Amino acid sequence: MDYRQLATQILQGVGGKENVNSVTHCATRLRFELKDTAQASTDTIKSLAGVVGVVQSGGQYQVIIGSDVGNVYRELIQVGDFKEEDKVDTVHKQSLGVRLMASISGIFTPILPVITAAGMIKAVLSILVVFHLVENTDQNYQILNFIGDAGFYFLPIFLGGTAARQFKTNPYLGMLMGAMLLHPTFTTMVMEAKESGGGIALFGLPITVASYSSTVIPVILAVLFMSYAERLADKISPKAIKFFSVPLLTMLTTSIVTFVVVGPIGAIVGQWLGTFFQLLENFGPWVVPTVVGIFSPFLVMTGTHYGLVSIGINNRMTLGYDTVAQPGMLASNVAQGGAALAIAMKTKDANKKALASSAGLTAIFGITEPALYGITLQNKAALYGSMIAGGIGGFFLGIMNARNFAGGSPGLLTIASYIGGDTFYYFYVAIAGLILSVIIAFIATFILYKESTDVEVADIVATTTDTIAAPVKGKVVALSEVSNPTFASGMLGQGVAIIPEESVISSPIVGEVVTIFETKHAIGLKTVDGVEVLIHIGLDTINLKGEGFKQLAQPGQTVTVGTPLVEVDFNKVDAKGYERITPVIITNSADFKAILPTENQEVFVGEVLLTIERV
Repeated sequence: MDYRQLATQILQGVGGKENVNSVTHCATRLRFELKDTAQASTDTIKSLAGVVGVVQSGGQYQVIIGSDVGNVYRELIQVGDFKEEDKVDTVHKQSLGVRLMASISGIFTPILPVITAAGMIKAVLSILVVFHLVENTDQNYQILNFIGDAGFYFLPIFLGGTAARQFKTNPYLGMLMGAMLLHPTFTTMVMEAKESGGGIALFGLPITVASYSSTVIPVILAVLFMSYAERLADKISPKAIKFFSVPLLTMLTTSIVTFVVVGPIGAIVGQWLGTFFQLLENFGPWVVPTVVGIFSPFLVMTGTHYGLVSIGINNRMTLGYDTVAQPGMLASNVAQGGAALAIAMKTKDANKKALASSAGLTAIFGITEPALYGITLQNKAALYGSMIAGGIGGFFLGIMNARNFAGGSPGLLTIASYIGGDTFYYFYVAIAGLILSVIIAFIATFILYKESTDVEVADIVATTTDTIAAPVKGKVVALSEVSNPTFASGMLGQGVAIIPEESVISSPIVGEVVTIFETKHAIGLKTVDGVEVLIHIGLDTINLKGEGFKQLAQPGQTVTVGTPLVEVDFNKVDAKGYERITPVIITNSADFKAILPTENQEVFVGEVLLTIERV
């Protein structure tokens, strides 16, 4: 694979460097924050060799690569000449829920290797103890134990750095905040105060007697406060002394507030979460793993699984193990592998057989994106089979009280993370749950799968069309005359534009609503025979953040020509200085011989706007 060429093509596909606020990556995905996601050509990116899929979630435009993502990312940074300081704060454009999930993802994703490494070292130590190769009292045990403990004990320092990057403040000061919480003098003072029943105070301000080693929430809250303190310090400091006054004021203020207020609150919340899930485990240990096992494909697709990951990390820090995220996700991941292998065995399509075979194996090993986006979400049988098996596997792991001690991407490669407590019991349970999930998913999918049920949209509506209707009454304008070069150049596909004269934007097709952007300024649809349509209401109207837009339809809804989609107050659009001109684009234009606009200068809703000529 030519990583540089792929990186260049992806950068062009997302709208060029000018459309990128920031980019990072996780284990399998490039994660872009784009200025305008409507400028990204999703179908073009999906068609690139080396790209598994594309998903928009958590405020990010995610391009799924697989295990080669690190190599592509390095080339992308060079091709785009991206630097940390190039990042632009776009959080204010997103809803609270999107911002929260994006923050959780940004904070915890970079430290997963640290936790995984530390946990696996502890797993190795447990194996040595079980086989009596080391004893709890000898130096070999003590040395390996502190090596494994280091990643957990000093977790606040790592989180301080990643949280600072997420909250747009100095990452080294964030790490310093974590180090303050772990300083030996403070730790000793806490121990002595607990033993004597006394207290700790700073200039009369009481400091809660709490230990912050291996904690998660306190340092995140501290760095969040620090981000505001640093901005205020920068604002009030004279330019001549900012070099030392900003860090001085920032850390002095933050440390006092953290030790007196924020830290204790975070410690209490962390303990409450741990206690809550322990009570839930005692009440019904099967509940959470079962639910997670069933719905994990949708959690991963939307990025909300990072909320579970963070809770799992907190549980490992407070309880010593996780029963929330890992067991259910283990069952779901390997179930998708079993479902993919069933399709590989049953399908007669050589390309699908090859994709399903490789995706199935990688899912069982713990990397699910190829299976999720290439197989599971494309085939009802695979989706239902993996959900059934994930639920049953999660239920089994729950009632058997499976405990995960290390984390990592749930699958066969990290199954040793269930070794802990100086016993192999949880490891044996995890192995049994893994095998059970794979077998059930394979059998269920093999029974359900039929070649003719591949295309889910075709199951919704039977009508087909080779024409695209006008979504709104108005004047027709050639796409080349649109002032935005992204549309005018045809980068997103061929089509035409309309200057609306009415407020309601209606469906131009018979098919399905694929997506309606959060700001409601853009709508993606797909006809039953595969024509993908983008309606972009106005230019740069993403900046209105949904003001003046009323959503009338929902993603996944079956529509016919004339079904109302969005109602727009174009007077507000005009008053804010934005153009109301609305491009109607065929985003998969390359799949067709020609896209022919109407010759009429004006159109009414339902009249033919575009004619599709197939190859």
